[in-house]
Amino acid sequence: MLTVNRISKQYADQEILREISFSLSAGERVGLVGPNGCGKTTLLKIIMGQESADGGTVTVSAETRIGYLAQGLSAAPEATVQNLLDAALGDPAGAQAEVERLATALAETPAAAKIQRAYERALAHLRQVSARAEAGGVLATLKSLGLAEVPLSWPVAQLSGGQKTRLALALALLARPHLLLLDEPTNHLDLDMLLWLEKWLSAFRGAALIVSHDRAFLDATVTTILDLDAATHRLTAYPGNYSDYVEAKLREREQQWQTYHDQQEEVARLQGAARHVRGLSKFKKGGKADSGDKFAKGFFANRGLETMRRAKRIERRIEQIQAEAADKPKAGWQLKLAFDPAAASGRDVLMMEDLAVGYSRPLLAHLNLMLRYGERVALIGPNGSGKTTLARTALGQLPPLAGRVRLGASVVPGYFAQEQELLQSDLNALTTLQKVSPQSETDLRNFLHYFLFSGDDVFTPVAKLSYGERARLALAVLVARGCNFLLLDEPINHLDIPSRARFEQALKAFDGTSLVIAHDRYFIERFATRIWKVQDGTVREYLDLESALRAPAQAAPLRDAGEADA
Repeated sequence: MLTVNRISKQYADQEILREISFSLSAGERVGLVGPNGCGKTTLLKIIMGQESADGGTVTVSAETRIGYLAQGLSAAPEATVQNLLDAALGDPAGAQAEVERLATALAETPAAAKIQRAYERALAHLRQVSARAEAGGVLATLKSLGLAEVPLSWPVAQLSGGQKTRLALALALLARPHLLLLDEPTNHLDLDMLLWLEKWLSAFRGAALIVSHDRAFLDATVTTILDLDAATHRLTAYPGNYSDYVEAKLREREQQWQTYHDQQEEVARLQGAARHVRGLSKFKKGGKADSGDKFAKGFFANRGLETMRRAKRIERRIEQIQAEAADKPKAGWQLKLAFDPAAASGRDVLMMEDLAVGYSRPLLAHLNLMLRYGERVALIGPNGSGKTTLARTALGQLPPLAGRVRLGASVVPGYFAQEQELLQSDLNALTTLQKVSPQSETDLRNFLHYFLFSGDDVFTPVAKLSYGERARLALAVLVARGCNFLLLDEPINHLDIPSRARFEQALKAFDGTSLVIAHDRYFIERFATRIWKVQDGTVREYLDLESALRAPAQAAPLRDAGEADA
């Protein structure tokens, strides 16, 4: 179905991909993992023919239909949702009208071979379009991805970022593909949507290549992991799901360290032996015999010469081992996030009393919740159900529709916006931090290095940063401000797996209070001490994620103007 053979790619003098080879057959579901910027998206674009490789070939069988989810949905400014559905699936009404037109023309001129061929092509196209519409379950798919309430006549430009991502995913799934290429399909999906997509993929008979940083999703969907190494730019295949891959990588790393230590110990032993032998050689040279004893002189000279030869043989062996030795295993360049000790606040951090939040109408009501110092709470629920609205109301950015919400004494909140809209697009990483920190430029540049901004990266305008880079910068701002209450709206959406793991560790070590809107089950299970779930128009509390997932969730309502995806 798909064969990638020795693909290489570089931009200027920066190597991205080196002799990448793999193949996909029907029924295979493969996860492509690696840190941000290592070339995963570039590889997908090369497979799609959107970028050219410097070497190697991509072969796709002629009958293979590809469904591709890119990281951004591109559409003409005037395009509507219906326009995109028609382009992906075909227009059944238009196809039917063309068949009828050609049938009329054929009835008038039965002997026209050209019209006959056109009629047969139009009829085959109608059958194909109708089959896609029926088998794809257009309305069911749109509903499962939270798009059922979006009018098909809406311009795509009016959709939120999350709605665009989910629409692009729906288009890829509905095209009845034989091969799926999915670049970050889980971004902007809530937990119910994730579970639906996992079920869809488990029933999918074609092949799928999935780029994702969602570890629980990879565990549930893939049977092979392709690891793209950012240092070597090569691809390594690991059988099994993500957890199997992690275990294999740990064993591989342990073996690399053991081999390295064994080689170092052998070199140290041989170096000691060489020093000892050379010491014997010096002793032999310095030994004295009777001046008339020619035999003794010859004996000691021969022994000294043999000792020198032995020392040189040992040293040549050391050189051979060092030339063939494995390099010392290196840790990847990962996000080094560490929060400063949080300033103490009152025991009660966030209080809600019969609170209702929304815009023209309540999205959530009858909220009576308490968040205490040091707690780590995950807020989950369907997209569009009011999670972001609740967060903004808690921070005083939106007025309550009813009831009361307040922050406790000495609480210093820090807010991470889902779309990083709080970052100024005309500033760069350095000037962004200079607005919140009095430290010198040198200190701030050193600080930004912990967030993977090095060298001239600190001068790149925010508008030109990737989503992952903006996420890292937004986190850097929170750390620099010294907040003791973190309210984070989808903070890990654009972080790669190593950075997600490091972020989990940092949040667990943070001694302040955290309320995090998230859909990553792996993250939630390791971070949260409690779960708040949007359910039945309010928020209910659970002790763990498993209990929260067993409870039924409400369907996502049509969003009010201004309501974000979370």
